[in-house]
Amino acid sequence: MPRSEGGVINYLMLNDAPTVAWCANNGTVELHPFLHRAENIQRPTHVAFDLDPGEGADILTCIEVAHLIREVLTGLKLQVFPKVSGSKGLQLYVPLNTAVTYETATPFAKAVADLLHQQHPRLIVSEMSKALRVNRVFIDWSQNNEKNTTVGPYSVRGKRLEPFVSMPVTWDDLKTAEKSGQADRLYFSPGDALKRIAQRGDVFAPVLKLKQTLPREFSAIPLGTGEPKAPRSLRRYAEKRDFSQTAEPAPAIPQRSRRSSRRRFVIQKHAASHLHYDFRLEMDDVLKSWAVPKGLSTEVGVKRSAFQTEDHPLDYFSFEGTIPQGQYGGGTVMVWDIGTYEVLGGNHGKGDLKLWLNGKKLTGEWHIFRIKSDDEKPVWLVNRAREDAHMITAKQEETSVLSGRTMEQIAAAKDAVWQSKGSP
Repeated sequence: MPRSEGGVINYLMLNDAPTVAWCANNGTVELHPFLHRAENIQRPTHVAFDLDPGEGADILTCIEVAHLIREVLTGLKLQVFPKVSGSKGLQLYVPLNTAVTYETATPFAKAVADLLHQQHPRLIVSEMSKALRVNRVFIDWSQNNEKNTTVGPYSVRGKRLEPFVSMPVTWDDLKTAEKSGQADRLYFSPGDALKRIAQRGDVFAPVLKLKQTLPREFSAIPLGTGEPKAPRSLRRYAEKRDFSQTAEPAPAIPQRSRRSSRRRFVIQKHAASHLHYDFRLEMDDVLKSWAVPKGLSTEVGVKRSAFQTEDHPLDYFSFEGTIPQGQYGGGTVMVWDIGTYEVLGGNHGKGDLKLWLNGKKLTGEWHIFRIKSDDEKPVWLVNRAREDAHMITAKQEETSVLSGRTMEQIAAAKDAVWQSKGSP
């Protein structure tokens, strides 16, 4: 799976009994799967609503909210299946098993939660703040994201001395518990769960096979925006540039369809007021960027200063050309190296990344870490790790990996070349 900070994280596929047994032998208590399968990480097999009671509310309050959600979904001709979380709440699953992506499922789930919050403000909240949940139920729609997981059906929860199971139930079970006012009816020990399965079978089986689609009104447009928008972090990039004067790519909607387990990097040689190298990593739908005056060293232990700059749009990955003098960063830009990278360790947000670069010129491990962050341009250091990289030849140093041109030839051409779907 792609990591937010770039690279991948490997997960187990529990697709047979021996693998489940192996996990149990390693002390695994709770299992939290994604909403999608490994073969297509953009396509959830279901929409999930996680009903979380705040202080003063309980699972019986969640049942009241669940009936309201079911009423909305029934009006849309969608079947929904409940299960108790094994903790304090309730979860509802809307089977899909069709070509529905997260870009449709997420705004749909949020729309349902927001609608019910508007209709029942004293009972329901659709915002994350715990302060708003007193005596109410939070409909957590954010589970419908490729990066998030939800406790799996039949998973044991490790929250109490006597654990409960995240148990699929029927709507009749919920009505009975609600009518009697006995919440204990909805807490199942592992022994209770096994007896129930032996008696009733798998009441959640339809979730695996039932095919449903969401209303056409829900598309990849982020809810409440009216139209797709570029990432917010690109505002600073846009504010510094006049796109009627510079041919640099303007902020654009990320091409999410090209997401894969490996992210891209680019190093651009930039003859601005001072010659330097711009090191950029594809991360969170933008290019995280650093200006490295001397470029990345190929010698182990040689540290180079790297000054973090504003995020750049993904289209900048293949930008090469001339930025007019008088514009921000005016000068010649060459695509010096491109490729993919993996995160071997660390976290960008914490200011420490160990990277494996697989470029046309640079290959191997580098370490980049923050040493100062009290001004607009946080200072980082970047150094080669483990062993020296291959020496860069004079021709490699002077020519573009995209066009084969030198800086002088790019400057003389006075052009700008970039492709919105460029890839290494």
